[in-house]
Amino acid sequence: MKKVAVFGNAGGGKSTLSKKLAAITNLPLYVLDKIKYCSGGTEVPDREYKCTHDEILANDQWVIDGFGSMETLWQRLNAADTLIYIDLPLSLHFWWVTKRFLTVFLIPPDGWPERSPLLKSSINSYRNLWLCHKYLTPKYRDYIEQVQNSKCVYHLKSSQQIAEFLQLIETETSTKQT
Repeated sequence: MKKVAVFGNAGGGKSTLSKKLAAITNLPLYVLDKIKYCSGGTEVPDREYKCTHDEILANDQWVIDGFGSMETLWQRLNAADTLIYIDLPLSLHFWWVTKRFLTVFLIPPDGWPERSPLLKSSINSYRNLWLCHKYLTPKYRDYIEQVQNSKCVYHLKSSQQIAEFLQLIETETSTKQT
């Protein structure tokens, strides 16, 4: 596990998992929302984003959290040796987006750029839930099915599986260090 892509629908806990995984493995964490958006929530120029993304992929080790863009998504998934696909029931994604929406003004979400337009970003998450579920989820599932023999794939379908995955990695990492 050297190059890890964490992906899935909005509100699935990708940022939380990525942050914990990077801490356990000591792999550098790259949060795409902080690379694609400037402080205040404005989008960086596409060419600048792609250049930064390419520089990250050229590194020997990384955990990359998020979507980025359609073009860089597939490039990143192909470059990764480990795929972590968070594929919770749609109702749970909706609940976690709602929970984040209700707390966003007290606690800004992990992985969001500073001074993001919290209300607008939260509302966009609902729109993106449907779009991802309709268009990307089937493609994600097909992709991990196709590459499961050539990459290490973790298809996490519940909050319990997320917790068990993190525990497994923590155990494996501490065993390697002793």
